[in-house]
Amino acid sequence: MSLTFTLDPAVTPDLRDGILDLWTDVSNAGGAVGFVPPVTREAIRPELVRHFVGMAEGRSRLLVGHDETGEVSATAFFTFNTHRLMAHWTWLYTVMVHPRHQGKGYGRDLLAAAEQAGRSFDGIEAIRLTCRGGLGLERFYGSCGYKEVGRIPDAIRVAPGDDREDVIMLLPLE
Repeated sequence: MSLTFTLDPAVTPDLRDGILDLWTDVSNAGGAVGFVPPVTREAIRPELVRHFVGMAEGRSRLLVGHDETGEVSATAFFTFNTHRLMAHWTWLYTVMVHPRHQGKGYGRDLLAAAEQAGRSFDGIEAIRLTCRGGLGLERFYGSCGYKEVGRIPDAIRVAPGDDREDVIMLLPLE
């Protein structure tokens, strides 16, 4: 089986709840998506609302993957630069695949769908993302075509005394 990806789905209560469940489960499984375990849906909800506001304002777009049962199983949010000198590339945030689907190639499928979507955006020449150092994520993104272009030491504090690098990755689309 594979995931079915949709760019810019209608934001419904089911989608909202599905993303909240996904984000909570990924975070509590140790995923590097802006929170550290343990985390609740209610702690994540304000961040999801910020993403939805960005979508409503045209600053962000959502790519969502549903599994064969129709459950939200993967997401990636694109955020466009408003600075005129950086409008030729987009950020990719909150890249997640549900833990129950790990090891099935769905992460690669999500990044391939994100690349395809990125190529459809007018004027976008690259996708940029960051990932938390110390988890091997840069190797995964590298295997999907992203190039490491920088590191910021100790930029991410996951706990007192546990600072990680912020690894900057870029995927040229040309």
